[in-house]
Amino acid sequence: MDRRSLLVSPLPGFNEEIGRWLWCLEDVRRTLLTELTGISQTILDTKMDERQTIGSLLYHIALIEADWLYEEVLVTDWDPEIRSMFPLEHRSEDGSLAHMEGQSLEEHFYRLNKVREVFLSHFRSMDLTDWRKPRVLEQYDVTPEWVVYHLIEHESHHRGQIFQLLKKLQNDS
Repeated sequence: MDRRSLLVSPLPGFNEEIGRWLWCLEDVRRTLLTELTGISQTILDTKMDERQTIGSLLYHIALIEADWLYEEVLVTDWDPEIRSMFPLEHRSEDGSLAHMEGQSLEEHFYRLNKVREVFLSHFRSMDLTDWRKPRVLEQYDVTPEWVVYHLIEHESHHRGQIFQLLKKLQNDS
C-alpha cells in the first residue's frame, strides 16, 4: 500500500489562510467529480425511493454555491452568464429540489466548474479583513469565511447522498 500524506495546503494565489479553506472546498469537489466520472445517463437521471436524482443534486450544489456568492459575499446581481446556467427554479411547488433530468454528466460538470471558477476568482484578491467582514443583510449578518465553511458542509452532505445513491444504483444494475 502506498503511503500518503494527508495535509491541507493553501491554494496558490490566495491569502494563505483563505487558501486553506478554499483547498478544503476544492477537495470535496475533487472527490465528488472523481467518483462520478464515467457514470451513465441512466444512473445520473434515476429517481429512487422519493430521493432526488444525482443530476438534481449536482444542479442544486452549483446553484447554492452561486447563490451564496452573489447574494451573500458580493451582495450584487448575478452575472448573466451564470444565471443562464440555472433555467429551473430552485424548488418545486411542494418544496422539493428542482428535478433535473436529461442533462449529460459533462453539462453538470461544466456548470459546477464554471461556478467554482467564478467563485474562486472573487476570493483571489480578498484579504483577511474582507474575509471576516460581515455582510449586513436583512435576515442576518454573514462573513465570506462562514459562507465557505457552509459550502464545504453543504457539498459534503450532498456528496454523501450522491455516493449512497450511486452505490445503490450500481448494485441494482
